[in-house]
Amino acid sequence: MAKILVTGAAGFIGSHTVDLLLAEGHAVVGVDNFRTGRRENLAAALRQPAFALHPLDVAAPGVLAALVAAERPAAIIHLAALVSVPESIANPELNFSLNLQATHLVAEAARAAGVGRVVFASSAAIYGDTAELPIQETAEKAPLSPYGAAKLASEALLLGHGACYGFTVRCHRYFNVFGPRQDPSSPYSGVISIFGRRYQERQAVTIYGDGRQTRDFIAVRDVARANVRAATLPGLVSGAANICTGRATSLLDLADIFARHYPGVPAPRLAPARTGDIVHSLGSPARATAELGFTATTAVAAGLAELIAAPPAAAAP
Repeated sequence: MAKILVTGAAGFIGSHTVDLLLAEGHAVVGVDNFRTGRRENLAAALRQPAFALHPLDVAAPGVLAALVAAERPAAIIHLAALVSVPESIANPELNFSLNLQATHLVAEAARAAGVGRVVFASSAAIYGDTAELPIQETAEKAPLSPYGAAKLASEALLLGHGACYGFTVRCHRYFNVFGPRQDPSSPYSGVISIFGRRYQERQAVTIYGDGRQTRDFIAVRDVARANVRAATLPGLVSGAANICTGRATSLLDLADIFARHYPGVPAPRLAPARTGDIVHSLGSPARATAELGFTATTAVAAGLAELIAAPPAAAAP
């Protein structure tokens, strides 16, 4: 079994990735500055001797390099990031620091310590509002925000480092991830997290537009599985892949699923569409299947049932 270092370990996706790595017998070195991550997300991991948590800031020069040099992990899964598109627009300097400069520091730490593989949390935001569906990895890249631009630049930076210095890089372009531990109180939460909070409060949700807009929702347990495979599967070569289901779900369909779990909640309210909102987003999972042997297996309805049954997530500090 391998030693894997995970940045953003206490976050939504990070904590699920840590749990799966430990379940498969790997040793895990977790890094998080707790800007948005929560220690309680790692409650189970912290009880295991194969897990070590370091409360460090990946974006601080020299900090990650020293840890990677000391730990010598076989792979780094880089999930730490500024995760909010609106916040990247309001504070582009912070976006640059947390989403691009930090990635450079990860790449340099991997190079200096001879790490064999880096798995990077990219995003479907790099594609912008493409009209060609399902979105292939070869589609035009036209990010509409500093967040998307930083993710695209980070891909290029990592792939260039990997090609030059001899380590493998896997860039995962996540679509709409949902599941337990996603913070429902954040104004930047995904639509499923926001819907879930409203239904728990027995309040009508607001849908902007006609509700027929669609997303490719993927359960966080599937995303964690893709991360672990990319970090540990022998023989992988560098590349980028969509991490998605290839199945579209409309917001009205989403509301119908929630309504079955919360009978008596008022019907959704429709409001005018918001400027800049993407109408349809659907990814092609073919490359992830071919290169990683990965296929998402959790249907949206089943994933929502698990989310509804889970203890409510605490707000981020």
